[in-house]
Amino acid sequence: MKYILALLTRLITAIDWPLMIILVILASIGMLVMHSAVGGTDWRFADQTRNFIVALTVMWIVALTPPHIIMRFAVPFYILGVLLLLGVFFFGDTSKGATRWLNLGFTRIQPSEMMKIAVPLMLAWYFQKREGAINVLDFAVALVLLVVPCLLIIKQPDLGTAMLVFGAGFFVIYFAGLSFKFLIPVMIAGVVAIGAVVAYQDDLCDDDFDWVVLHDYQKHRICTLLDPSTDPLGKGFHTIQSTIAVGSGGVYGKGYMNGTQTHLDFIPERTTDFIFAVFSEEFGLYGGITLLLLYLILIARGLTIAVRARTHFSRLLAGSITMVMFIYVFVNVGMVTGILPVVGVPLPLLSYGGTALLTIGIACGMLMSISKYRPPAA
Repeated sequence: MKYILALLTRLITAIDWPLMIILVILASIGMLVMHSAVGGTDWRFADQTRNFIVALTVMWIVALTPPHIIMRFAVPFYILGVLLLLGVFFFGDTSKGATRWLNLGFTRIQPSEMMKIAVPLMLAWYFQKREGAINVLDFAVALVLLVVPCLLIIKQPDLGTAMLVFGAGFFVIYFAGLSFKFLIPVMIAGVVAIGAVVAYQDDLCDDDFDWVVLHDYQKHRICTLLDPSTDPLGKGFHTIQSTIAVGSGGVYGKGYMNGTQTHLDFIPERTTDFIFAVFSEEFGLYGGITLLLLYLILIARGLTIAVRARTHFSRLLAGSITMVMFIYVFVNVGMVTGILPVVGVPLPLLSYGGTALLTIGIACGMLMSISKYRPPAA
């Protein structure tokens, strides 16, 4: 009995309860919206329940693992991830025009997903080893470690995941001490590029114009974002229908299970990338604001954990994980509301998907491990 009590105590104390409460609220909302999106009878609802149980279990295991133990897995995890991405490049399975999966015989995996964790883990380990002696060359090495997996993911092609992986690594580099002055030219170039696309939209979006750096479907996503009406039943359909659903919810929403755009099958991918449109149609502006506030609280808790972390590695990792969650939310809500291109980024804890939930579970487990870790007294 004594050992059982000790184990239960260890399990309970490993949890960061403020973070856990926020996760439970968001997960409950996710299952509520999923029930509406599938009508409560679809197999995806049962699958999502199982996915949450698996993610919770993995989160608890990671939370019980001290940060210095997690750090030992950084290098092998990163190397394994890059090798698997190379495996996808040479031997990957192709589905719907994309080569993102690797068939291991007994199962298929998507190695790009693991890089959302492996890349910030590796970079945090690298800067931990260089703490106190970081120079320009170290940032160059870190950039190479970041760019290699991103290029392999872009080749699949999977621009949405590449963005998330790049964001995860970039925030580690920035938090490690990268001067803001190096970002100013990039920001200026970004503003100029966006301005040029808007100003010369007609010429750039012509079917015969080759963007060179982007695939045709990525070019069409940007062009239909600028003017979805150019292809309302094709590439602009997703953006048009999702914005109609969000707008039709009004201030108070149509009520739970009463979303007409949802239940008449007008919202595309309503259980995955566009589940925020389902939520907004049924719960309206107030519901959408409340959900975003919950995500804001989640991000604030993550940043608090990062600030209070006891080691340089922990601070970098916690800060990066938290900001990636911000990117998830920002990009997903942006594409659903029509202010960003459709790139296939799920909404954390709401969108259907086992891999995405598992990634979030591991990330939150790391945050809890960092939050509860106390180095042994000297």
